[in-house]
Amino acid sequence: MSPWLKAGLVGAAVLIVIDILGLIPCVGLIACALGLLAYIGIGVLAAYWMPPIREPGPGAAQGAGAAALAALIGGVVNSIITTIQWVTVDQSAILSALPAEQLQQLQDAGFDPAMFAGPGFGLAVASLCCLGGLILAAILGAVGGAVFAGIKAD
Repeated sequence: MSPWLKAGLVGAAVLIVIDILGLIPCVGLIACALGLLAYIGIGVLAAYWMPPIREPGPGAAQGAGAAALAALIGGVVNSIITTIQWVTVDQSAILSALPAEQLQQLQDAGFDPAMFAGPGFGLAVASLCCLGGLILAAILGAVGGAVFAGIKAD
């Protein structure tokens, strides 16, 4: 199994645990920071599993691939969790949190405000976050892989 694939699968498991721990209110505050650190660590792990002699260029490629794979799998799981959360939340509670002026503006623009409280909206938002997470993961994974490969070439 290639180093980036192995590191990506291990990293996906770590990100899934972070996503689940993020459901705990106080732990959720640091889950995002842990995820960013995990992307760097996944890149380091991919470079670590490369056969010696490691070079920063291939290390960056391995790290980027591993972190992107982990972010994709973790993002799909996070999208499922977010959709479940949107289904279980009372939609009227979400809409009552919006100012009346904004609700009126949405109605005047031809939008039904209830569409922003449904599970489809939650899935759409989570999917956009997943796409952004893929890009960020690839960048951080590449940095982690390149730095580790440059430091520990043998």
